[in-house]
Amino acid sequence: MFFVSSPRLAWATRCMISLAAVSAFNAVPAMADEVNVYSYREPDLIKPLLAAFTDQTGIQVNFIFAKDGLIERMQAEGANSPADVLLTPEFGLLTRAKEAGVTGANLSPELVAAVPATLRDPEGYWYALTRRARVFYVSKDRVKETAMTYEELADPKWKGRVCMRSGQHTYSVALVASMIANDGKEQAEAWLQGLKANLARKPAGGDREAVRDVQAGLCDVAVGNTYYMAAMLKNPEQKVWADAVRIVFPNAEGRGTHVNVSGMALAAHAPNKAGAEKLMAYLVSPTAQTIYAAGNSEYPVVPGIDASDLVRSWGELKPDTLPLAEVGRLRKEASELVDKVQFDAGPGS
Repeated sequence: MFFVSSPRLAWATRCMISLAAVSAFNAVPAMADEVNVYSYREPDLIKPLLAAFTDQTGIQVNFIFAKDGLIERMQAEGANSPADVLLTPEFGLLTRAKEAGVTGANLSPELVAAVPATLRDPEGYWYALTRRARVFYVSKDRVKETAMTYEELADPKWKGRVCMRSGQHTYSVALVASMIANDGKEQAEAWLQGLKANLARKPAGGDREAVRDVQAGLCDVAVGNTYYMAAMLKNPEQKVWADAVRIVFPNAEGRGTHVNVSGMALAAHAPNKAGAEKLMAYLVSPTAQTIYAAGNSEYPVVPGIDASDLVRSWGELKPDTLPLAEVGRLRKEASELVDKVQFDAGPGS
């Protein structure tokens, strides 16, 4: 199996490495026993899956990793692109890839039967692979609530007590889009204004930094994805952050908690379409779903597959049943709303 991975290099260096690998792909005709994967998701997270696929099928997996630019590269390559499958760590890239015309429809019965309709493109242009919930990390010492809602974060009682990352980050945009879908645009705007007023600081950093600030006493509630709890527990420096908080699943007593997903798509000009479809079908098999979800501390997308013991220890997830395609349709509107209220300027602006 061939891997190109260089997350610590500057973008220019990453481009040279990745483009060299792409040239190598182009120099060798597509073979029925090889599949070329372009991935925004880091190799260490999916190598076990791809190795198991090769062991089971005999199909070799050639792998290109980049944190940015793969969709643009596929556009530039056009019909000559060697990519067979695109893997993404989040939902926004899936919708961008479809809009850019670099993905193709795959409506194989195996995929349609395995992945719930709410977690795939209605036309088969992308499929979710794992889920993560957008939850509240609340201070064990200063927050007594065990049931909360997203809407509640706009309540003045939380003034100066909320930390989160940029409103224009893809996770935040997806959450705002879900609020528009569930509550209407007018209410979503009012909610966003109220949430902005309740921030303890300007939106900055990542989800883990927001939890860090809860532990430090700067805020009492951090908005973040569930898998960051596992990441912090594994990090000696960050474990103290994780130990200071507990997870609350917003809207668990109502419509359910907003989820985002990692996912996959068939490349529009896949040289080995049959092999690509086999890989995609394998990734939603019970074996692969168990390996992938456990390795990333996420939730499987296929019903009946259990999450890991650690993930289940955080509490029961009742996911919002809003179709992700609807969230995707509202992403642009959500991003515009974030700018309209000047969310990233922070409280008092």
